[in-house]
Amino acid sequence: MFLYLSKLLPLFFYPLGLASVSLVVALVTLRKRPRIAMAAIALSLFLLLVCSNAWTAKLLVRSLEWQNIPSGPIPNAEAIVVLGGATKSAFYPRPGVDLSETGDRVIYAAQLYRQKKAPKIILSGGRIDWRGSGASESADMASILTSLGIPSEAIIEEPDSLNTYQNAVNVKKILQTRGIQQVLLVTSAMHMPRSLKIFQRLGIDVIPAPTDFLVTKGELQELSSTPKGALLNLLPDTNNLHQFTLALKEYLGNFIYRLRGWL
Repeated sequence: MFLYLSKLLPLFFYPLGLASVSLVVALVTLRKRPRIAMAAIALSLFLLLVCSNAWTAKLLVRSLEWQNIPSGPIPNAEAIVVLGGATKSAFYPRPGVDLSETGDRVIYAAQLYRQKKAPKIILSGGRIDWRGSGASESADMASILTSLGIPSEAIIEEPDSLNTYQNAVNVKKILQTRGIQQVLLVTSAMHMPRSLKIFQRLGIDVIPAPTDFLVTKGELQELSSTPKGALLNLLPDTNNLHQFTLALKEYLGNFIYRLRGWL
């Protein structure tokens, strides 16, 4: 039940969902309570304009992504742990498993393995039942890695996790079974702060190896590089709204995980 609620309820607290609820309130109260309707419309407009401009979105994303930037070369470890959410299953008409927008996780893990940063890659991720009956995320990631030339004997699958906390718990069992002491943790930079805290709380010796950065130094400089650019970046954009929502989701996840004692 917690899994369903954690995925569905927050939708109404994200900008698009909250704006939609506010507009429904406006529609219902328009005739009898026009002031309430006007306030609801104003709230919807405020949410959409503020949360979909580049300034707000990119600064919020940076506040998460830039927390765990490595200060030097990634050190060697005993295994590379890759968290799920990076693939799309091979459902028709896809010719095979596709990488999602966070697919950099899988590519970066392959690069780290090629650089001999660790001899094993642990892939952690199950498949939520309402999202299809395909293979687990760990199996999908393994399919991509083997297609890139990573030997199957170097890959360890953990196919049961349905959230980040379960990722850490199940990976810890694998580490204990195999006597692995230190790992590189590969996930999206925005997701790294929450993931790192969970793994550390469980006593895992983990080195952050973030990837999939959405905000770079160059993109921040573009915000105010010219007066026209600064003005244009205030205009609403669906990509900015998406990035803002992803960052808000992480902050909300941090809050919920703290309430449950996972952080």
